[in-house]
Amino acid sequence: MSAVERFNVNFKMKPILMAAAAAFTFAMTPAVMAETLTDTLIKAYKNSGLLEQNRAVLRAADEDVAQAVSTLRPVINYYANASQNSYKTLGGSNNGHTVGNIGISASLLLYDGGGSRLAIDGAKETVLATREALISVEQSVLLRAVTAYMNVRREIEFVALRQNNVRVIREQLRAAKDRFEVGEVTRTDVSLAESRLALARANLSAAEGNLARSREEYRAAVGTYPKSLQAAPKVPATARSLESARSIAYTTHPAMKKVQHDIAAAEIAVLRAETLMRPKLSMTGRVNMNHNQTDTSSLGLELSGPIYQGGMLSSVYRQAMARRDSVRAGLHITQNDVAQGVGNAWSMLAVSRATLVANNRQISAARVAFRGVKEEATLGARTTLDVLDAEQELLNAQANRISSITDQYVATYTLLSAMGLLTVEHLNLGIRTYDPAAYYNAVRRGPADSRQGKSLERVLQALGKD
Repeated sequence: MSAVERFNVNFKMKPILMAAAAAFTFAMTPAVMAETLTDTLIKAYKNSGLLEQNRAVLRAADEDVAQAVSTLRPVINYYANASQNSYKTLGGSNNGHTVGNIGISASLLLYDGGGSRLAIDGAKETVLATREALISVEQSVLLRAVTAYMNVRREIEFVALRQNNVRVIREQLRAAKDRFEVGEVTRTDVSLAESRLALARANLSAAEGNLARSREEYRAAVGTYPKSLQAAPKVPATARSLESARSIAYTTHPAMKKVQHDIAAAEIAVLRAETLMRPKLSMTGRVNMNHNQTDTSSLGLELSGPIYQGGMLSSVYRQAMARRDSVRAGLHITQNDVAQGVGNAWSMLAVSRATLVANNRQISAARVAFRGVKEEATLGARTTLDVLDAEQELLNAQANRISSITDQYVATYTLLSAMGLLTVEHLNLGIRTYDPAAYYNAVRRGPADSRQGKSLERVLQALGKD
């Protein structure tokens, strides 16, 4: 068989071998590719240290409510003291006796101008704002997981593409050497094929390095290394228009909700600062037993209030108003940021969709051109360089399509995040989620050693198992 005949056979058998390999891969896919995007999101949600950190921040904010509530409850303290008293008589003798007291004191705030109740309301608004901040963290965790998943998928396909490129160019190099032996091509054609093969191997090494980095990012985002990843499912629905997406974001995005609760807390802080200038009325009681076994008790009312404190209370009030104005201004900033985020994500999605359509057309044209150049090369109308260029053009088009698919998925989930909808609940992942109200309900009514305290211990145990 001549070199030209071997060259023709190589090119004719290659599509058959590639089709057989694709069929084998498809047949093995159900058994190997077991991890879906949903599985990845679930693992990211369960393994996120960032979520655990912010849940602890929320529980700390819940405790502020419990502490504010405690100011309206009786305060009961015990005390005990003892002292040795000594004195010297005129005769020079030392005498002394021990004095001791033990008792219980209690106080109950009756009136403070509404400051304590305002403190409770302010702490509740802070809790609600912290809950929205936790949702923002949840969105960032899930978006990072989606991005990591799609990047691993992309790099896996890039590696497969580069491996196939190496195989194709190796075959072309072998064919070029065969044709060189019979004098159909020059040494230059062989050198060109060798150069392209070296470049293909370098690109393969780079793709493998990118895959290794993507796997590390996946581990950081999800908690485990990726195994076999299934193809991403159908992209979720978002909004029909940019205006609709922004309208949803203004009412749904956790950043918008958080700043609204921050404003409410700041308004309450101003009212509370006013109450610092009002009098306080408390009921006090005391039961005492001294060393002589004498019992004494008292019950009374205590009225107190500021007269002059060097302007501190006025400064506190002005400071509260300044902070309120700052938070109010933050509402406009947050709204603009949310609008910009939605607009950027919408543009990214539109570009990725248009690019994917163009890439599909590019692949079809490049594939036809590649086949034509190969056929013409067998007839001597094309050089080895022409074949290599056509093959590279097809490879680039295929790589661009893979990147466009990844960009479309990431842009879709970015848009969901910008709209405030990238949550476990909205994605319907089907898992038990963290209940931010469970801890709050357990701590806001009672102390740690009460029945609510025991309930709190059970809540903490349940949270640790989730």
